Amino acid sequence: MPWWRLSGCRWSGARSGPAGNVAAVTTETAPPTAKRVPAERTHHGDTVVDEYAWLAAKDDPETIAYLTAENAYTEERTAHLAALRADLYEEIRQRTRETDLTVPTRKGGHWYYTRTVEGQQYGVHCRRAVRDSETEPPVSADGAPLDGEEVLLDGNLLAEGHDFFSLGAFDVSPDGRWLAYSTDFSGDERFTLRVKDLTTGELLPDEIPGTFYGTAWSTDASVLFYVTVDDAWRPNRVWRHTLGSAAADDVVVHQEDDERFWVGVELTRSEKFILIDIHSKVTSEVLVIPAANPTGAPAVIAPRRQGVEYTVEHHGHRFLILHNDGAEDFALAFTSADVPGDWVPLIEHSPGTRLEAVDAFANHLVVSLRTDGLTGLRVLPVGSGDEYDIDFPEPLYSVGLDANPEYRTGQVRLRYSSLVTPDSVYDYDLVTRQMVLRRQKPVLPGPDGRPYDPAEYEQHRDWALADDGTRVPISLVCRVGTPRDGSAPCELYGYGSYEASMDPWFSVARLSLLDRGVVFAVAHTRGGGELGRRWYDQGKLLAKKNTFTDFVACARHLVKAGWTASDRLVARGASAGGLLMGAVANLAPDAFTGIVAQVPFVDALTSILDPSLPLTVTEWEEWGNPLEDPEVYAYMKSYTPYENVAPVDYPAILAVTSLNDTRVLYSEPAKWIARLRAVAPGGDYLLKTEMGAGHGGPSGRYDAWREEAFINAWILDRLGRA
Repeated sequence: MPWWRLSGCRWSGARSGPAGNVAAVTTETAPPTAKRVPAERTHHGDTVVDEYAWLAAKDDPETIAYLTAENAYTEERTAHLAALRADLYEEIRQRTRETDLTVPTRKGGHWYYTRTVEGQQYGVHCRRAVRDSETEPPVSADGAPLDGEEVLLDGNLLAEGHDFFSLGAFDVSPDGRWLAYSTDFSGDERFTLRVKDLTTGELLPDEIPGTFYGTAWSTDASVLFYVTVDDAWRPNRVWRHTLGSAAADDVVVHQEDDERFWVGVELTRSEKFILIDIHSKVTSEVLVIPAANPTGAPAVIAPRRQGVEYTVEHHGHRFLILHNDGAEDFALAFTSADVPGDWVPLIEHSPGTRLEAVDAFANHLVVSLRTDGLTGLRVLPVGSGDEYDIDFPEPLYSVGLDANPEYRTGQVRLRYSSLVTPDSVYDYDLVTRQMVLRRQKPVLPGPDGRPYDPAEYEQHRDWALADDGTRVPISLVCRVGTPRDGSAPCELYGYGSYEASMDPWFSVARLSLLDRGVVFAVAHTRGGGELGRRWYDQGKLLAKKNTFTDFVACARHLVKAGWTASDRLVARGASAGGLLMGAVANLAPDAFTGIVAQVPFVDALTSILDPSLPLTVTEWEEWGNPLEDPEVYAYMKSYTPYENVAPVDYPAILAVTSLNDTRVLYSEPAKWIARLRAVAPGGDYLLKTEMGAGHGGPSGRYDAWREEAFINAWILDRLGRA
C-alpha cells in the first residue's frame, strides 16, 4: 500500500502484586516536577486550563532541560534492569543473522537487493546484472556480497556523522541509469532529494531540499516528479523536475488547496503513466500523465465526490478502479485508458470481503483482500481461466504481495508470516499455482544454543464480548504448555485506528518474552480494519469509544478465560495505539499492572483543535472537527487521556517519545506524565524521550534493538519475570 493511503496515521499508590518490582525499587531522587504555567483556551463556552502547555516550546532551553531530567530519572528508576536489558539485547542479536542479504528482485537487466553487515546499523543497497539464462534469483552464502555486485547506496556511509538517518525515496529510473534518493538526518520526515548517475557513480548537482515521500520517473528518465509539503507539513504539491536543471526552475504540476487532502505520486508498474493520488480520509481523486509525455496536463480519472474513495492501476487498454461507490467493502471495476468514463464492474461488492488493493500484470490480476479477519490473495487470469484464491495452511497468518516491479511476468513474489512463522518470501507461479519458498528469515539459536522450533509455540484465535454484544477477535501466541489457570503473565497489544489492521506478525524480540512464560496477545479492536470497512467505521468519529471499550473487554476476557490475571497483564500501544493506552488507563486502571505508550497521541483534543499543527485538518474526517462541532468537542473531551487524568490508582506507565516527531508531538506524553504526577501522585510514571529521532524511534537497527530491550525489560519487571 502506498505511503499516502496511511499518511495521516499518528503510530495514588503503585499497585501491588507479583508485578510490583518496579514500585518496590527505592530512589533518593524525586521525579522531575514540571512547572505550572496556566494557559486558558475556550471553545463552545467551555474554558480549559492547561498548566503544561509551555512544554510544547521545543526551542525553549527549559523544555530541553526538563526532558533531559526526565530521561535521567527514568534511567535511575530502571537502573536495576541494566543487566536484563543487556541480556535481552544480546538475545535479539544472537538470534539475528547480522550479515544477511534479501532475496534479489529482478527489474529489467538487473537483480536488486539489500545487504546488512555485522556491526553496521544500516543496509547496503545493491544490484547485479542478470546473467545468460538466469531465471532464479541468485543466492550467497551467509549474506556475502554477490559476485559482480554494484553498490548503489550504502546507508552507513550516508549516516556518518549523524545520530539519525532515514531514506525517503529510493527510485531507479526505467532505463536503470539514474537513482533518485532522499535523506533525513533528524527524524522529521523532511528529505533532501538527490540523483546519482549509476554508470559513473557521480552525484548530479540536482539537489532539492524539503521533499516528502514519493517520486516518479518519466519514460525517458529526463523528468523526475516529487512531492513537497505546506506550512502544516501536509503533502500538497507535486513538482516536475528536469534532470540537470536547477530546483528553482521546477514546475508545480498539481497544488492541492483543500486542507483535508494530501497528495502522492508514483509510476505505474507498466511504466506507462504517472499517477497523482489525491486523498482525504474519505474521498479521493486520481490524475494521470502519460509517462512518455511528462509535460502534458494531468487528466482526471474521475472527479472527487465526497465519501467516494478509489485507487487506480493501469492494465493494457484500461484503468482498473478499486472503489467504494455503493460498495462498503469495495468493488473492482475498469474504465478506458484512452478516454476514462463509466466504470465497468469486474468484481462485484461482497459484504464481509474487504478488497484492499489490485496489482496488474500483463496476463493476471492479483487482488489483496481480507475476510473473517485474515488477509488473502485472489488471482484473476486475463482472457481465460477462472479466478481463484491462494490457500495458506495456518489458522492465523499475514500474507501480501512483496516487490513485483516487472509487468510482464508469470509469477509474483509474496511475503508470508504468522505469530510462529518467521517472515518468508515465496515466488508463486500464477499458471501452475506452484509456490517456491525463496527464503525464510533465519532465527539463529538463542542463549541456550537450541535452534528455533515453531513447534514449541502455539497460536490461538479467541473472541471477547464487547459491552454492546460485538465479538472482538484476539490473536495469541505462547509457548506450548503455558498454563491456562490465570498464572501466566501477558502482554496485550492494540491499535484500532485509521482502518489499519494489526495482522499476525513474527518478532525475534518477542521470543525473549515467550521463553520467559509470557503470553502475547493482540486485541483487534474496532477502528482497525481487520473485519472490513464497517469495523473501521464503528471505531471512529462519534463511535471512537468502541476502540477503548473493546480493548478493555479483551483484557477482561483474557482474565476470565484463564490466560492471565489483571495483576499479570501489561498493555502496549503506539501512536494512535498510544491514545488507546491513555484512554484505557482512565477507563479501567484496575485491568492492568503496567502500560507502555509509545509516541502516544494522548493530548488529542488540543492537537485536533489546532489547524496549524501537522495532520490536524486532514484528521478531522477521522476524529471529527471539535472547532466547529460542539458535539465532537464534548465527545473528544470525554475520552482524551490528558483531559481525563483523575486522582485514582493508575498502573505503572512508561511513555516513550521522540523530540523530532512530527506526527505526534513529544509534548503530548510529556504533558500527560506531568499531569499524572500532579493529579495522581502516588503512581509510578516514567517518560523516555529520544532526543534525536522521529515518529519511528531510533533509526539504526542496533539502536532499535536497544530500545526494544529497554521496553521489554520494563514489561518483564512489571510481570514479575525480570
